[in-house]
Amino acid sequence: MKQLFFTLCLLFSVVANAQQKSYKLAITQVAQNYYVFTTYKDYQGSPFPANGLYVVTDAGVVMIDSPWDTDKTQQLLDSIEIKHHKKVVLAIATHAHADRTGAFDILKTQGIKTYSSALTKQLCIEQNEKQAEFVFTKDTTFRVGDLTINTFFPGEGHTKDNIVVWFDKDRILYGGCFVKGMSATDLGNIKEANIKAWPVSVQNTMRQYPMPSLIIPGHQEWAPGYQCLVHTLKLLSKQ
Repeated sequence: MKQLFFTLCLLFSVVANAQQKSYKLAITQVAQNYYVFTTYKDYQGSPFPANGLYVVTDAGVVMIDSPWDTDKTQQLLDSIEIKHHKKVVLAIATHAHADRTGAFDILKTQGIKTYSSALTKQLCIEQNEKQAEFVFTKDTTFRVGDLTINTFFPGEGHTKDNIVVWFDKDRILYGGCFVKGMSATDLGNIKEANIKAWPVSVQNTMRQYPMPSLIIPGHQEWAPGYQCLVHTLKLLSKQ
């Protein structure tokens, strides 16, 4: 009887813990047709957010990066179809980490074209991460409906393959993990970072895309103008 009681207590504890760690998908509209989706992963007992972006066009939805896991990805795809009555047609990864490509397999099974740089795909293979189906070898322009999407490699920073994505029509820059969110107090995961090159790469981005209306980082808060890039430079200056 005592053994049964212990087993039941253990089971309830596991279920409660799993429920506690099951964080919700958040979707925030940041401009007309632009939506940040945020998923969470447990980090030292607390939820840590990762941002991605989707943009609605008359020819379908474009997704930049993906949620961490397939469960949240299916929730996101369902939410997009219910809200906008459109399907995702294109997804682009900004570098080779699980919070960028983690759900690319499920996207591919649903007929969504997935892209990354050739270097990102190579690193995904080496690191046993999910990979895009298609690659580009240089800065590339995509067009979906009336939307123009520019990928840009600014130089090494968070990783040696990090790219940013620019939407010229609305002057919105998606920085991924190359750009730090406004509440970040450090550079986060710098295991693969090039700290020396990173500030120069940030300056390259500012020259390439002057006067952005909004910059969206890979984690935490986004902000108008250059604020996130300036904040990134401040954090780099402390290294």
